[in-house]
Amino acid sequence: MENPQCIVILDFGGQYTQLIARRVRECGVYSEVLPYSTPLAEIRDKAPLGMILSGGPSCVTDVSAPFCDIGVFSLGVPVLGICYGMQLTSIMLGGGVNACSLREYGRSQVAMDRRDKGLLRGLATQSYCWMSHTYQVSQMPAGFDVIAHTDHCPVAAMADETRRIYGVQFHPEVTHTEEGRKVLQNFLFDICGMKGDWNMAAYAELEVARIRKQVGDGTVLLGLSGGVDSAVAAALLYRAIGDRLTCVYVDHGFMRAGESDQVVELFTKTFPVQLIHAEASETFFADLKGVTEPEQKRKIIGRDFVEVFKREAKKLGKRDHFAQGTIYPDVIESGSAKGAAVIKSHHNVGGLPAELGFQSLVEPLRMLFKDEVRKLGITLGLPESLVYRQPFPGPGLAIRVIGELTPEKVEIVRRSDKVLRDEIEAAGLSRSISQYFTVLTGAKSVGVMGDERTYAYAVAIRAVTTDDFMTADVAQLPYDLLNRIATRIVGDVKGVNRVLYDITTKPPASIEWE
Repeated sequence: MENPQCIVILDFGGQYTQLIARRVRECGVYSEVLPYSTPLAEIRDKAPLGMILSGGPSCVTDVSAPFCDIGVFSLGVPVLGICYGMQLTSIMLGGGVNACSLREYGRSQVAMDRRDKGLLRGLATQSYCWMSHTYQVSQMPAGFDVIAHTDHCPVAAMADETRRIYGVQFHPEVTHTEEGRKVLQNFLFDICGMKGDWNMAAYAELEVARIRKQVGDGTVLLGLSGGVDSAVAAALLYRAIGDRLTCVYVDHGFMRAGESDQVVELFTKTFPVQLIHAEASETFFADLKGVTEPEQKRKIIGRDFVEVFKREAKKLGKRDHFAQGTIYPDVIESGSAKGAAVIKSHHNVGGLPAELGFQSLVEPLRMLFKDEVRKLGITLGLPESLVYRQPFPGPGLAIRVIGELTPEKVEIVRRSDKVLRDEIEAAGLSRSISQYFTVLTGAKSVGVMGDERTYAYAVAIRAVTTDDFMTADVAQLPYDLLNRIATRIVGDVKGVNRVLYDITTKPPASIEWE
């Protein structure tokens, strides 16, 4: 297959930039996010069939506001500006932007004025959309017409049909916008002429060819974490280069029940690579003794993981290339646009490739989102039990134990988590809940078991539903299911006499506790 048709998204620091890219790909169109400062020549080399300018936190009239190259509007391809991107389009093409007399945040009813063609073709006369703006277009550039408005925003969408340049003040990429997907489909298929042929079978074919070209006759060393991303990367590399792939699995002792065994069996039988299973739990527990602060735990685990990996890599002798399971959200966030908020940090191998003398870094998943990684895993023949495994942080169960880590505390979480997963699976709810797990809260309480007083730990259940993990609602688990889970945890897991259900949304809480 030839390189896929492409939509380029310029990132101006908006919190929904990744979501735009995901929504475009959900339509079967390949999208790539680039910083707003990307040189025009680099954009042209991507040969995009259309461009989207993202939202952002800046005021477009400020001296320090981020601007892209004005040549973006002269590439001869359609352009869609969203929120800040619409305001930027207006300013750069000779229009005006002013502060709103009444700011709009949340769902607003938008009157779709031009529904016979173009961007808003086929939409309802009135449609609820997600607004989040303090500024708005006060004067459109020459050649533009109003195609939507609200009671407080005279230009909620605008279009220059001749140049195929469009702007929307609302966010079509969020689920709160009722017909947002239709807006994006109109842009991608009617206006840009995309085919919608982006899929994981095509990606696998392209990436195998790319890996073979990069690696040549060389060998590759991959760090397996036990998670979905590194497992899918290993399977893809195995398809490309076979037994020239070596995997090092650093087992820190914080995996869920049965997962280490599954990883070892998968990559010794189904994908028979050379696998080094480095059992290093004693090292991790010793270095974490007395540590209670969450970020310090993460740093120690990350440091020890790298040290164990380095030790095992040196034992193996020379390998030509180094591989890791970096995915697209990590790539985007590590090169965020100016003004973008940093919500969380990521850990990776840092300078390992150069330090250990590798020729290059191979990242076969670096252009994929998590849902695409899962689809690719199924395409490659990985078992659903691994591919659709619950999201799991790199430090594993270590950050689901509040306070100091001990093998006994980790085992409480491991066993209670197994009960939770078994019961949700048996209830047929595993695919309808986005993430669920147990947490050892660190709190102890008095209880009565077998006519005896107990003083034991309280375990919390966390279960949420979400489309994008940026916000999350509490999963409405049936009470009889919660009752079965609580009864089993208290009865089967030594050291627990109380089970709680966390009913806090995100925000204000995060999904994980640490």
